[in-house]
Amino acid sequence: MTTQEKLEKIVKTLDMKKAEDIQVIGITNLTIIADYFVIATGTSTTQVKALADEVEYQLSQQGVEPKGTEGYRSATWIVLDYADIVVHVFYRDTRAEYQLERLWADGEQVDISHLLIDESGAF
Repeated sequence: MTTQEKLEKIVKTLDMKKAEDIQVIGITNLTIIADYFVIATGTSTTQVKALADEVEYQLSQQGVEPKGTEGYRSATWIVLDYADIVVHVFYRDTRAEYQLERLWADGEQVDISHLLIDESGAF
């Protein structure tokens, strides 16, 4: 899978599982950590785990495994590291506390509107 294909699969998976406020930040020109951060919010720790589990499952079905995972125990901030893409799934209060979007404000805000389901249920 290309980076772009992974990115699209991650965003669509999070959206289908009702993640809130999905954001993609391009960080290629800022750091060697990854090319993109995907940030999403779950409304409960149960949903945070479910979102992270579903991303892992869907990418695993494509033969893509994370290089590392963190945060499953507390489930207020789960990180899935796919090397080129780092997925951050937050519980609402934790996301507000850490404000990754503000920390990485110099990154490129990627338009993902074409990947999200609109209110009528269509892409």
